[in-house]
Amino acid sequence: MEIKTVNLKEKFDSFTEYWNPKIVGELNGQLVKVVKLKDEFVMHKHDNEDEMFLVMEGKLLMELDDKTLEINAGEFVVIPKGTNHKPIAVGEVKVMLFEPNTTLNTGNTENDFTVKNLDRI
Repeated sequence: MEIKTVNLKEKFDSFTEYWNPKIVGELNGQLVKVVKLKDEFVMHKHDNEDEMFLVMEGKLLMELDDKTLEINAGEFVVIPKGTNHKPIAVGEVKVMLFEPNTTLNTGNTENDFTVKNLDRI
């Protein structure tokens, strides 16, 4: 495996679609993904995986069952497995995700947002 640096700006600039995570790295069974978000996603949970959302640009609201968190650029949140959550982007938001390679983006809900085969960029 070739060791190389990853330029996140170049990766984000290489695609335009929303809610379609792209794999940019892998370590210890975890995938490093980048994704652009806009508007609301779907409430869902992951029964077996924790997720980490690191906001690179913009403001992300994370709706939970009992509250809504605000995650700004330079901040992250870890969503424990089994936790209902719904990401809501305020404008366009660029996010880096750290999650196990088994994680389906819509968790226990399959709909138009579900992406089963992620692109590696």
